[in-house]
Amino acid sequence: MELHNGNLYWPETFSNISNYPKLDDVMTCDVLIVGGGMSGALCAHTLSKLPIKTVLVEKETVGSGSSAANTGLLQYANDKMLHEFIEKLGEERAVRFYKLCLKAVDELQVIANELTEPVDFVRRDSLYYASSEEDIPKLQKEFDALKKHQFDVDFLDKNEIKKVYSFEKPAALLTKGDAEVNPFKFIHSILENAHQQGVEIYEQTDLEEAGSDEEFMYFKSEAGKIAAKKVIYSTGYESIPFAKKLGGKINRTYAIATTPLPSFPNWMENCLIWETKRPYFYMRTTKDGRIIAGGLDEKKNEVPSSNYTIEKYGELLLQKIKEHFPDYQIDVAYSWGATFGESVDGLPFIGPLPENDKVFYCLGYGGNGTVYSMIGAKMIKDLILYQSNPDAEIVRLDR
Repeated sequence: MELHNGNLYWPETFSNISNYPKLDDVMTCDVLIVGGGMSGALCAHTLSKLPIKTVLVEKETVGSGSSAANTGLLQYANDKMLHEFIEKLGEERAVRFYKLCLKAVDELQVIANELTEPVDFVRRDSLYYASSEEDIPKLQKEFDALKKHQFDVDFLDKNEIKKVYSFEKPAALLTKGDAEVNPFKFIHSILENAHQQGVEIYEQTDLEEAGSDEEFMYFKSEAGKIAAKKVIYSTGYESIPFAKKLGGKINRTYAIATTPLPSFPNWMENCLIWETKRPYFYMRTTKDGRIIAGGLDEKKNEVPSSNYTIEKYGELLLQKIKEHFPDYQIDVAYSWGATFGESVDGLPFIGPLPENDKVFYCLGYGGNGTVYSMIGAKMIKDLILYQSNPDAEIVRLDR
């Protein structure tokens, strides 16, 4: 399926791209990773620390799928608020999941610091504002839940927001512990590092399952074959036929990157900004002084096919920015539309198939895909090595 359309920003920011060969050999490995996006890259990096043979295969080029359209916000807070998760999952499991997300941002920073290539990873606060007066009680309830469980959060009223921003909103939460990254640089640098540590990487290789026995799963491509003891499918939104059975769905979204501002954007410490309305609008800044904004999600399971549609929605996003910052002299420089996956319960799909413990899925469906992928990489490593992980039951495929 087509994952994005339009003029992407991130590929223009990074030219030091490693090329990997097609698979044209017969080989055996301990773990095969299918998919070279963010999930696959993080799984490869995590497994590269272990004395096991790992192979990653991508049917196009690494980082060219949904990850190239990723806007690079790394937040522990989810599309579902903590208090909403508590109502659905119970307090213990909901808090445990939010703590996992916060820890994953820390782990992403550790990986970014290990890389030789800078990936523009910066820790940021997040401003989560009430889109209307009616949403204030919901924000207050979320503040109480976060505060109770020792998350670093402040409640801002209308006057406090007005002091430090050029816009007015009824109320907001200011949370600590989030981050931003250039996802395209991040993926390529992670995989280059994993390759140097011994992970074999193949591009332009479309694999098909070719049977199994007690020890191996077998795969074939046009010119090669792989026998793998374990396989991790990190195929993102291309896994939607499988994910639909689990409660997944595909929608589409829009994003822009503006022209650089003459001076760097000056909102409070360049925090990440998003809102309570659904679908929500969000903004962040970039290293070169642009604003990336996204939203205007639609319940359509294919990318917008016409440039006219993408440009129209790009102008709408630009107007949303200017509603917040009317003095900014900016235009749309890049605009794109992309598909994204969501689960019914707001959780990712991570873990082994119940009927086949050789097969794992790492599907970071939801607004926090990179954070979920970090959780998945660590979790699947534990499941492969030790057959257990204390948090795996929260995101298991058959939940």
